Amino acid sequence: MKQAGPTFEELMREIRAKRFAPIYVLMGQEAYFIDCLSKALEENVLSEDERDFNQTILYGAEATPDQVMDAAGRYPMMAERQLVILREAQAMKDNLEQLVPYAQNPNQATVLVICYKHGTLDRRRKLASVIAKTGVIFEGAKLWDNQLPTFVNSYLKERGRAIERSACDLLCEYVGADLSRLANEMDKLLVALGPDVREIPIALVADQIGQSKEYNAFSLIDALVTRDITRSMRIVAYFGSNPKGFALQPVTAALFTFFSNLLLSYYSPDKSEGGVAAFVGVNPANARHNLIPAQKQYSGRKVLQIIRFIRVIDARSKGVECPNTSDFDLLRDLVYFILH
Repeated sequence: MKQAGPTFEELMREIRAKRFAPIYVLMGQEAYFIDCLSKALEENVLSEDERDFNQTILYGAEATPDQVMDAAGRYPMMAERQLVILREAQAMKDNLEQLVPYAQNPNQATVLVICYKHGTLDRRRKLASVIAKTGVIFEGAKLWDNQLPTFVNSYLKERGRAIERSACDLLCEYVGADLSRLANEMDKLLVALGPDVREIPIALVADQIGQSKEYNAFSLIDALVTRDITRSMRIVAYFGSNPKGFALQPVTAALFTFFSNLLLSYYSPDKSEGGVAAFVGVNPANARHNLIPAQKQYSGRKVLQIIRFIRVIDARSKGVECPNTSDFDLLRDLVYFILH
């Protein structure tokens, strides 16, 4: 998780210790972190009795900057502070910059929370630079698959529980990187586990959750990047068990694009992440997490062979040479060829 300010854990500790800033910007691609921090502020800034008169919820699609500043500028009634939450702040777009005068001199009796989901404030603009001095800016990024076990273990540790390593791997594999759903599934497991057992076993994960992850071509590419044979074949088996939701042509098209880009990446004169991304014409994150790791797993010669075989499989799927071969068998042959 990329952080320019406090981490999720650090900020949560501060909130629970009731050390509040006058302004919070909670932003980023991962809505789970924003929701958790916003909820923690709701639970900790005011007592239940104080909320009726001192908590204001506004929405970016409906509220104006003046309404936000008016609400934040008021003083609490029979309480030490008041809480103003602006949800879906991204809907205000450039109008958020009009909050600069308030951010420069915030009401110290107000905790203003700006929830900006699925994106970030432009840190080059004045509002972000001012709030960085007078308040707190938190940015939560999406987690990659290899970061999920740390999230799972941290989530369970906070609740006094643990999970077998194999069970953790299976849980992450089944659910994927949807953190809200992953948290919900863990809550279900804790209920099923009961109060007297501390560690979640793999049998409970298999029994309670099952293979719920919706695999797609990009899940397969992620597995092939690291030449993860077990995961790759599990995804192929999933496709085979769901013939109505599986079409071979979109998968072969995605594989052809990926391996064509991989072949091109070998010729990049600048081998850095940015250099490879610019040369191939992809997002830097794609170069960082897919192309550059795959360069270590596949030689240029092997990639050429893979591209040729993808063409063969595509032709066979259209009835050339093997008219009676199922899409599942063709995909299994293709993935086996790629991995060996």
